[in-house]
Amino acid sequence: MSIVLTDVSKAFGSHRAVDGVSLDIGDGEFFVVLGPSGCGKSTLLRLIAGLEPLDGGTIRIGGRDVAGPRLHLPPEARNVGVVFQSYALWPHMSVAGNVAFPLQTAGLAGAEVARRTADCLATVELGAFAERRPADLSGGQRQRVALARCLAQGARTILMDEPLANLDPHLRGAMEEEIAAFHRASGATTLFITHDQREAMALADRIAILWQGQILQADAPDVLYSRPADARVAGFIGRSTIVSAVVTGVYGPRARVDVFGQTFEMSCSVGTGTGPARVVVRPEQVRIAGEGAIETVIERATYRGGHWEALGRAQGSDQPILVNVPHKVSVGEVLPLAFEAGWVLPVGGHG
Repeated sequence: MSIVLTDVSKAFGSHRAVDGVSLDIGDGEFFVVLGPSGCGKSTLLRLIAGLEPLDGGTIRIGGRDVAGPRLHLPPEARNVGVVFQSYALWPHMSVAGNVAFPLQTAGLAGAEVARRTADCLATVELGAFAERRPADLSGGQRQRVALARCLAQGARTILMDEPLANLDPHLRGAMEEEIAAFHRASGATTLFITHDQREAMALADRIAILWQGQILQADAPDVLYSRPADARVAGFIGRSTIVSAVVTGVYGPRARVDVFGQTFEMSCSVGTGTGPARVVVRPEQVRIAGEGAIETVIERATYRGGHWEALGRAQGSDQPILVNVPHKVSVGEVLPLAFEAGWVLPVGGHG
């Protein structure tokens, strides 16, 4: 059940919440749309679910057009399941009743409803809780009931709108494992909306960065981290140093780069040329060095568990450098730093 969006747009008044989005999500893929609050993530999900009509473009689910010019299939005709932040469970029904509801409304016989309800609850490991009410469950268990209900309705495409946002931080890691296990067991194509980049990196086969209604980059998590398309992606995914540089030579996928008066070798994209540029360096790619290093004055040091993350500035520069060090450092201390690796931002990457 692939999902294909072509030039999809949606505006509310003069505000373009979704602005020309094109995506191709493969059958069975766990695809995450990641972006800051207000960037259009939930609107995009609602367009795919059929909860909002689009203004332009087309949407195909499982090879079938579901939205486009003069076409808007209602949610119940799209064979998608939606899991909201609030879980949207019937409080007066038992767990089994909530899961059975879409089967009953589809007109299935009682024995078939009971069998499929039991199978779906077993998939999310809630068979022992079938007779409980949602109020008697933890947040994580209620989330699993909502997932089981999606399975029961036969949805081969599941849309999740910030499903972990209402959970305590210590539960989120456990629920990430639950959702990943659910995805493996169901094989459903899953679109997951979040503003939490750690969640996205942990779950996704691919991630699309949505920014002011537009897709900046869609790639595997490791590609987004190591080869961001622009400074906005680099700044949103992980911690980074983004500084001005001069490319003095290009050798295939590698470039010689001058930064803070020192020369380093970094990765680059096809088409990178010599001249002024901006480079992205992750804290783990910076090391304490000896001669020929960047003399950096430490302005802040934060313990991150197992290492210290230090923020400093090269002497004579106002551009910050982040570095992970194994020992405590003090404000005002001068560290000689060198870049072991990095990425030259493609030409046109927003600075």
